[in-house]
This record gives sequence, C-alpha cells and structure tokens, in this order.
Amino acid sequence: MGNVIWREIKQTFQRNDRMVYQLIAINVVVFLGLNLIRIPYFFGGQSFEADVFRFDLGLPASLHTLLNQPWTLASYMFTHFEFTHILYNVLLLYWFGKILSEFAGNKKILPVYLLGGLCGGIFYILSYNVFPVFSGSLNEARAWGASASVMAVVFAAVTLVPDYTMFLLLFGAVRIKWIALVLVIIDIISLPSSNAGGHIAHLGGAFFGYFFVKQLQRGRDLGAGFNIIGDRVTNLFRKKTELKISYRGKDRSTVTSFLKKPAVQSTKEERLDLILDKISQSGYESLSKDEKDFLFNVSKDQ
Repeated sequence: MGNVIWREIKQTFQRNDRMVYQLIAINVVVFLGLNLIRIPYFFGGQSFEADVFRFDLGLPASLHTLLNQPWTLASYMFTHFEFTHILYNVLLLYWFGKILSEFAGNKKILPVYLLGGLCGGIFYILSYNVFPVFSGSLNEARAWGASASVMAVVFAAVTLVPDYTMFLLLFGAVRIKWIALVLVIIDIISLPSSNAGGHIAHLGGAFFGYFFVKQLQRGRDLGAGFNIIGDRVTNLFRKKTELKISYRGKDRSTVTSFLKKPAVQSTKEERLDLILDKISQSGYESLSKDEKDFLFNVSKDQ
C-alpha cells in the first residue's frame, strides 16, 4: 500500500503539466503531518496551540518577529490545522487552478500562487502595523493557510476569462466573475470579525491575481524565471534518462512535407484545440490578438 501511494506521489511530481495537483498535494501532506503531531500532545494533556511548530510556520504580524522568522512568508501559505479550512482552499484551487492552467498555461500557476500569497501576507502585516484597531494584538497575531494564494489564482482566472461558466449545485450555470464577486463581498463584510487580518490577506491575494493577468495582457510576465523553483522540485522526482534520437532517411521527406502543409481549421472546435495546445506549450502571452479575441468569444458563448 505504501509503495502504491509513493508511486502516485512521484508520478504527480514527475509531470510538468500538473502544478495544481502538486500544490494541492503539498498542502495536504503538510496538513496531515501537522495533525498527526497533534495526537501525542492530546494524549499528553498538552495544548498543541502552544507548540513551537504552530508558531514557527505561521506568519507573524510583528515586523520584529518576522525578521527572526523570515521563512514564514512562504511556510504560512502551506499550513492548515482545520479540515474545513484546507477543504475550502483545495476545492477553490482545483476548480480555478484548472481554468487558469487551461487558458494561461501550467507555468503560470506557481508564480500566481506564491506571489499572491506573498502579496496577501504583506497586506496582512501592513494592516496590523498601520491600523490602530490591531495594536493590542500585534505581537501575538499569526496568519496560516493558503487562502491568499488561492484568491490570487481565483482572480487571475476570473480576470483572464470572466465569462467562463461553472456549474454549481442548486444554482446551475454561473459565470465565474459572479463567484469571485461573492467571495470579495464576503471578505469585505467580514472585516469587523475576529479574523479581520485573514480577510485583508485574502483581498491582497485577489488584488495580485487581477494585477498579474493585467500585466500579462500588456506583455509583462511577472512570473518570468520564477518557474525555476518548480522545475527544481519536479526534477527531484524525475528519473534522469538519456535522450536518444534516430533518423530514417526515407521518413524525412514525409516529415518535411507535413510541416509545410498549412494548418486547416475547418471547425470552431479544431481551432480551439489548436489554441489551447499553443497555450499549454508557450503560455497565453504567445497568442496573437486574433487568437485572444477568438478565445474570449468562445468563453462568452459557454
């Protein structure tokens, strides 16, 4: 059983087109590990909330504490303790991450997730150090969870294809721009709650997702070079193989003639398939204006 699970994990990380699944896997593994650690504390009559792991992974609002724990800017966005918290984030990451991956390319997922989480964390820290309402809890406040990162993915997808349709239980077909609007409204009206800092972080992540795609549409990729991290993680799980290339003289004329043939797009579906293949290989920014307009019109028709 253990070998089967490990094989599945390796296969997930060996593929370059499954960043959404990889991020979900990391979050789930961390969640399970932390909750397994809680078991001996429970039977020992100790509170896990006071354990060093919880505070070493959470993002502190205090700048002084942050200077001593700079890694928390990254670790907090993979740390969950409650099942409902991680379930909510994983579902949104899966649904909207798949949309973003389909229309912008797999290599945009990791930059949006990490930089969105970083932006949300900065919003969180600034709010606690600027607004007087947080002054009494500044030194103790911590943030955990992937919500800011997930909101960045949600709003990146919504900014790219706002009229893309999802089917929701009880509601039927709903355009994702309305789903995103509801999420933002919930965060705004929840600001006076006990988790005000968390909702501010969500809004920071949402802002970055919107900003990222707007810059991308202007030809500026904020995540350029950022995927080196993802490639290195993937390479840890990939077997190194020697690539062998062989040529057959009689096939070269056939290949050459095939490449010279113009791509005939006889149907709307065939053209859409060609564009999606281009996105998966080179990203959304590689599309021509005509291809982007065609993709936008297709998303409106769904």
